[in-house]
Amino acid sequence: MGKFGVTEILLILAVVLLLFGGKKIPELMKGLGKGIKEFKDASKGEGEKAEEKK
Repeated sequence: MGKFGVTEILLILAVVLLLFGGKKIPELMKGLGKGIKEFKDASKGEGEKAEEKK
């Protein structure tokens, strides 16, 4: 298991495009972005709550 090259990345992108189709990919990326944002907000909130208790 080495580093990914350009060929491997293009092959993975082609498989994803075939599986999900062009219309579903923006929806998947939007959902992924929302999930990451919620995770960051939650982790910030937990850190702030822990600091307030001290």
